[in-house]
Amino acid sequence: MTTRPTKPLPLAAFPEFTKPFWDAARRRELVVQHCNTHNGFFFYPRELCPNCLSSDWTWTKVSGRGRVYTFTTVHQAENPAFSMDAPYVHAIIQLDEGARLVSNVVGCPPQDVRVNMPVVAVFEDVSPEFTLVKFKPA
Repeated sequence: MTTRPTKPLPLAAFPEFTKPFWDAARRRELVVQHCNTHNGFFFYPRELCPNCLSSDWTWTKVSGRGRVYTFTTVHQAENPAFSMDAPYVHAIIQLDEGARLVSNVVGCPPQDVRVNMPVVAVFEDVSPEFTLVKFKPA
């Protein structure tokens, strides 16, 4: 009897620091950091704004809407746990608010994904602790 391998979970190097992001995802909300000094959004989570190096930022709910900035279609997964999902789309999403996230585009065939395609966030529960943010065509 063959069983599907368990997929690795997205374990953060500093879980307390990224906790607001993961908590929001479980609530089906998308939050990113917003710099109060220059009034801009940024992502991946970090202690200082990458634009002005300010530590004056807050986790802020965003629309979850954006566009595919760039993408690749994975036909052969590097990790065997994801081989049954191939082909799948690995993408950088440019949120309407300006931040860019690495994620997956789901809900359409990989060959239909295009640069600049409008997308909206969707949420996938992968364990009781983790909900992943993915994107589908808007």
